[in-house]
Amino acid sequence: MLQPRVQIRPRRRPPLHFLPLGGCGEIGMNLSLYGFGERSDGGRGGKRSGEDDWIAVDCGMMIRQDLPDNPLQVPDLSTLERLSIRPRALIITHGHEDHIGAAAWLWPKWGCPIHATPLAAGLLRAKFVERGLATDAIQVIEPGEALETGPFTLRLLPLTHSIPESCALLIAAGEHRVLHTGDWKLDPEPLIGPPISAATFRAIAPVDLVVGDSTNAPLPGHSRSEGEVAEALTRTIDQCEGRVVVSCFASNLARVLAIGRAARRCGRRVSLMGRSMERMVGVARQLGYMDDLPPLVPVADLGYLPPEEVLVIATGSQGEPRAALSRLSRGRHPHFELMTGDTVIFSAKAIPGNERLIERLKAGLRHFGVSLFDEDNHPELHASGHPAQEELRTFYGWVKPRHLLPVHGEARHQQAHQSLAASLGIQAPLMPTNGDLIRLDANGLSLTARHPQQPHIVSQDEVAALPGLGGGDGGHRSRHGSLYLALSVAATDSGWTRIGRLMLDSSQASPMDETDFADWLDDCLDGIEVDSLAELRLALQPRLLGWLADHLHRVPEVHLQILAVEAEMPGE
Repeated sequence: MLQPRVQIRPRRRPPLHFLPLGGCGEIGMNLSLYGFGERSDGGRGGKRSGEDDWIAVDCGMMIRQDLPDNPLQVPDLSTLERLSIRPRALIITHGHEDHIGAAAWLWPKWGCPIHATPLAAGLLRAKFVERGLATDAIQVIEPGEALETGPFTLRLLPLTHSIPESCALLIAAGEHRVLHTGDWKLDPEPLIGPPISAATFRAIAPVDLVVGDSTNAPLPGHSRSEGEVAEALTRTIDQCEGRVVVSCFASNLARVLAIGRAARRCGRRVSLMGRSMERMVGVARQLGYMDDLPPLVPVADLGYLPPEEVLVIATGSQGEPRAALSRLSRGRHPHFELMTGDTVIFSAKAIPGNERLIERLKAGLRHFGVSLFDEDNHPELHASGHPAQEELRTFYGWVKPRHLLPVHGEARHQQAHQSLAASLGIQAPLMPTNGDLIRLDANGLSLTARHPQQPHIVSQDEVAALPGLGGGDGGHRSRHGSLYLALSVAATDSGWTRIGRLMLDSSQASPMDETDFADWLDDCLDGIEVDSLAELRLALQPRLLGWLADHLHRVPEVHLQILAVEAEMPGE
């Protein structure tokens, strides 16, 4: 029998690749990349089907509170540079800092369009303006809408979370359909926005792969609703007699709204404390999300109100030394001082790794004789924004995934997510770590290559490399003007504290916010553990140069004088 002249080979389906650079094996700093097309050498620099056939999803940061001055850790892009990967678009799932906080540092290396829902886009624009970046690349896409970029068709599917406009991302490329969930929960009473639509997610079933939130996978049952927390806050605040300070994440707008409503029902006036809180609420109000928030009272005016009429919503629930609540715990707020009879409510869960700072914060608050309510003695005052096991089972019953990659969590969270998937008949053979290049093809999931990631640290207010510290060209920057600084200090158990007023002459240097500088200096001194003035000068000088480089257009020549004084510390 004659053989046919032409043999028809089965058509090869180009694979889809997944490359996380943050958010796997850790909480926060989420950045995931998706690539469509073949890589000839398994991801070690070989030819690809198209140089720009990649997209990035989210671009978050985390605050490193274990390092001096609490810098930011952002994803390391060196792996992308080695693999010649440059995303053609950045898509943002929602506006939390661990999903957008690194964009102003990393996006300039890409220069691609950024697609975000209105709230996240507004927050990104504010960050870009602060760093002197153009905002033209930030494009608004409404929840539920779709877009195309290269071989990818993308649709944002609304979900409930602790911030409005949180969306899952349905990614279609070739014959692959992947659901990247972002952060979510099944909340029947979300306070802001509608509940999740089961019909929307049933309509996309089945999907080839879910890249899913693992944060609460070890927890049985169902996450508490924001509506339940709102009722608990009202009951608790109604029982308080003095002034009330409630601390929560600035981005948890549903919680901020719940606190404001509770204050109004209890006859209290509301004030915001903390720049991130003010910024977040301001952007949300412009979009109509906070219309039901009571009128706000400036913090400087709270002293004119009876204590039983005062409620402050403050940042700093994680013990951040520069946040509003930490200033209150040290008695360093210029307009507000805690006293016996006041109440401080922590309406937030401690992020793993922050426990020591939070305990230090609470010890400072107890010094003033205030009552403390937190997740230990009043768990009903907080609700997680992430799905527990019953929510995961329900959701996967809707979308019917064939495969799962557990992300957004530490190893124990990912392992619990894997086990749950196995119990549902979902294939979850891999537990991604940052830098894993994972392939999805007709044979399922496989680990193609592993690229270990190194921590990448930047200053929170970094504008350029720090002068004189070996940071690139910054070490050769010339000085402009002079700054004379004299301060009197006393040693404390944990560091040093400033005594008396700050003596500062910056008339020959660029204009600076002296109040902001003094607040930073106090926080900086408090964390420097050295024994002598000479060692204090050595520790303070580079930090001081770094702050000036971050906040002034031109760095002055610094003349620093430090004097030691004896002082009786509070509580002695």
